[in-house]
Amino acid sequence: MTINRRNMLAAGAVAGLSAGAVAGARPVAARTRASSAVDLGLVRESPLDQGPALQAAIDAAATRGEPLVLPAGRFRTGPLQLRTGIRLIGASGATTLEYSGGGSLITAENADSIVIEGIGFDGAYLPLDAEGLVQFRNVRDARLSDLTITRSPSNGISLTNTSGSVSDCRISNVMQAAIRSMDATGLDISRNAVADCGNAGIQVWRSDLGEDGSIVSANRIVRIRADGGGSGQNGNGVSVYRAGSVLVSGNRITDCAFTAVRGNAASDIQIVGNSCARLGEVAIYAEFGFEGALIANNVVDTAATGITVTNFNEGGRLAVVQGNLVRNLFRREHEPIDKRGHGITVEADTALTGNVIEKAPTAGIIIGWGPFMREVVATGNLVRASKVGILISSDPGAGAALLSNNMISGASAGSIRAMDGNGDPIGAELAHGEGANKMLAIAGNLAV
Repeated sequence: MTINRRNMLAAGAVAGLSAGAVAGARPVAARTRASSAVDLGLVRESPLDQGPALQAAIDAAATRGEPLVLPAGRFRTGPLQLRTGIRLIGASGATTLEYSGGGSLITAENADSIVIEGIGFDGAYLPLDAEGLVQFRNVRDARLSDLTITRSPSNGISLTNTSGSVSDCRISNVMQAAIRSMDATGLDISRNAVADCGNAGIQVWRSDLGEDGSIVSANRIVRIRADGGGSGQNGNGVSVYRAGSVLVSGNRITDCAFTAVRGNAASDIQIVGNSCARLGEVAIYAEFGFEGALIANNVVDTAATGITVTNFNEGGRLAVVQGNLVRNLFRREHEPIDKRGHGITVEADTALTGNVIEKAPTAGIIIGWGPFMREVVATGNLVRASKVGILISSDPGAGAALLSNNMISGASAGSIRAMDGNGDPIGAELAHGEGANKMLAIAGNLAV
């Protein structure tokens, strides 16, 4: 519906604002014309809090069931509360709400069908009484798109028990995570650009183990620090914790302190077709108490370890690792014990097929760790220019493994070797089946 002068006057009376329209404004949503700053009672670039005028306009628009189209300009504001059905639309790249303090910037709780589009949110690093600069709780069908979020002292966007989508947003210079989802009820996080975050890029977490089903796709994530320290809970591009059936696909993730994609206790996770580079620890991780992981068709270039499927001692099991390209691994010589330098490591109930690993300074493939190995199949893999091609646990408590039709080229310390409890190679070369037993079948491999 086109909003004419009569409708604008009526709406202005409800909101306690004067009515008017900006000549030549771009039609947005239901062909609504953008109001000018004067229409809404706003003052551009003013040091004064524009929050009361903005809140009045938001409430009036929600009551009318019409979009609120904000004009271009920078407006300082304190806390704003969104109601069911509000559509808050700005001039993309030109409308910015700068937080002036007072608790939070944008919040919505127990509301449905909320849209925010084309607005910048600047937290100015002021203290927040909220988990994010934009915080939603118990919101069904939230649609956040084309937002610019920066300088948050906490998370950029925090979503709890929320469904909908976060797409085409630019989030940078936040002190925690760019996007944090807890207990999602159907969430799509796609095509966002994330940079320079203190502890995480995108987090998909649950308070308890359970199916989540979120989709994290086609995002660009770069320069994620681990300001909070720890051994992997921070410093990750995409972190999936306790959340089942999550798809992480087609993302470009680089320069993270720890991991590009980290699934912790995340059953039935799919990590597919991601491009990952320059990671400080393991590029792609499935760890701790998960059942089911598909890790396929990813590219990893430069990491301490490419892909790890681990923690069988904690119930981590059942995976397919297929068709990945892993190259240019490095050892962390500054670490007293955990130096890494591995291409791909797996432990239990795993098919490892069709992967290409190049330049692993410790080993291309590691199978098992101490007694924690069961039913691993490694077939059709190519390992090039690595110290050892394949290392396999020699612990008497380890389970069965099948190694066949792999090619190992240029392994300086052996193509297939047993390893001790410290991860060091022991014993003779096994590439041609010597030393195999009823729990270990080695056949058809080619060492050159």
